[in-house]
Amino acid sequence: MQRTRICTGAALAAGALAVTGLAYAPTALAVTPTSATITANCGSFGGGAATLTATQNGTAATLTVNSSAITVPIAIGANSITSTLTMVKAGGGTVTFTGTRNPAMSAGSPVTVGPLNGTVAAGNRLEAFGGSLKMVVLGITITCTATGPQSPGPFVF
Repeated sequence: MQRTRICTGAALAAGALAVTGLAYAPTALAVTPTSATITANCGSFGGGAATLTATQNGTAATLTVNSSAITVPIAIGANSITSTLTMVKAGGGTVTFTGTRNPAMSAGSPVTVGPLNGTVAAGNRLEAFGGSLKMVVLGITITCTATGPQSPGPFVF
């Protein structure tokens, strides 16, 4: 009989701990989609397809830009590109993602910048079309713009 009470007590304690853990667990927010493609025009620096990858943790969000169609003309060291990505909010306004994170890239390598940090609000719908990516490399500013809406659609935070 005592063994049954101990097992029952242990089961109840484990259940109570599990419920308490769920009650105090942080709510997970997720951006959808996590990846989108655009066609970018970077003026005399080229252009083509680029992929935007998004993550979210509460109101903090990051975006990374990769493009095999846009290449660097010279070797660039890690974390040497100052980038500002401006995304357009549905309903008006913009959200800016900034940073100096990039891998080291040799001449002719595909461009990768990010993750770039920004702040979002629940329900923000962000689109690259109408915004821009400005990269400052060795004092030269390169501005890229999307030539149409991103696919499959805006990021929803």
